[in-house]
Amino acid sequence: MAATDILSHLPGLFYHRASPESPVFKSPGDTVTAGEIIGLIEIMKSFNEVKAEVSGTFKGYLVGHGEEIMPGQPLAQIDA
Repeated sequence: MAATDILSHLPGLFYHRASPESPVFKSPGDTVTAGEIIGLIEIMKSFNEVKAEVSGTFKGYLVGHGEEIMPGQPLAQIDA
């Protein structure tokens, strides 16, 4: 299996969960299907979904919850 990075398409703040009370979208070892939401990017009070581009096993997040990110920055990895 080869690791695939999921890259940010926007600048903003990256979130691992939809709300403070919600579980994380994905945990290491979880199965991921292409098109599945793995995180959210907040920019100017708008939330944009980050979706997996490949199917496989979720390896983990590469940035912290609530961390500021830039376009093109790797956010998470999936073993595809």
